[in-house]
Amino acid sequence: MSFQKAADLLRLAELATARYLGVSLTEIEEEFGVDRRTAQRMTKALEEMFPHCITRVDDDRRKFWKLRADDARLMLAQGIRDSELAALELAIRRAEREGLATEVRALSGLRDRLLAAMPGPHARRAEADAEAVLEAHGFASRPGPRVRIGPDLMGVIGAALKGPHVLTVTYAGGRDPDRARRLELHGLLLGTRRYLVAREAGGDGRMQHYRLDRITTARLEADSFARDPGFDLTAHAARAFGSFHTDAEYGEVTWRFSPAAAPTAREFLFHPTQEMTEEADGSLTVRFTASGHLEMAWFLYMWGDAVEVLAPEPLRAMVERHRRGDFPALP
Repeated sequence: MSFQKAADLLRLAELATARYLGVSLTEIEEEFGVDRRTAQRMTKALEEMFPHCITRVDDDRRKFWKLRADDARLMLAQGIRDSELAALELAIRRAEREGLATEVRALSGLRDRLLAAMPGPHARRAEADAEAVLEAHGFASRPGPRVRIGPDLMGVIGAALKGPHVLTVTYAGGRDPDRARRLELHGLLLGTRRYLVAREAGGDGRMQHYRLDRITTARLEADSFARDPGFDLTAHAARAFGSFHTDAEYGEVTWRFSPAAAPTAREFLFHPTQEMTEEADGSLTVRFTASGHLEMAWFLYMWGDAVEVLAPEPLRAMVERHRRGDFPALP
């Protein structure tokens, strides 16, 4: 057996141990980038190397392979790799910069438990190697401006989302800024500004956005609630270009990037629904459906005169007088 095959087998044992139901052939194909026959050979090798491997078939006739943790001691003996520890450290530093105190505590606790379970020399070597990886990356958090959010607020929001529990807030926005609002949280939108996606308890059930920097007080309530089973945060977020939603602006958006800017634009995912069309002159047309013209205008300004708004007309008028040709580089 080659070293790569041995490593893949150990990785497969990790998946079979970590996942509650076990691992299926489809998941093996996706994880390792192999075809069905190779995935079948890998499960056969798993059964041979781990005789206590359990198999089961669900109601959809999909087969799963499962290992109990005490049957995977060979796999567990690997400890934590330097690349895995580096990924954890990166996540911790990003969370620290974003003010996510709850996530920092959780990730730090996981890191410490993993290191504590390793022999001393191995743990020290992994820590040293992980630090070298971090230095090689040259960063440990996402650069750029952001709005300051208190860590206590993020902790309360995290607890409310986990419950789920009603969150009572005072919101410095809207027509009645002093009114206490009882919110049923359904998600959090991240960006330059952060928004809670929530509906008011006892209200009309409509999802609204609340800027975190405008929440002056927040109190976690003992009351729980049932989340709307039909609400999909990913689909909801896709109705906007950034984090601002408005039904009045929702519609098809069409941008055309110049031939010089097309190679750079091609590397971007502007929106989950985007469609790209290569034009005969080398330009690139991008279409998607969303709202949030102001956030689009902020983004388009960085491209100077290398992009033209074809639709909608209100967005075209908003950016037309602000297109510049003297920027030294593209985004």
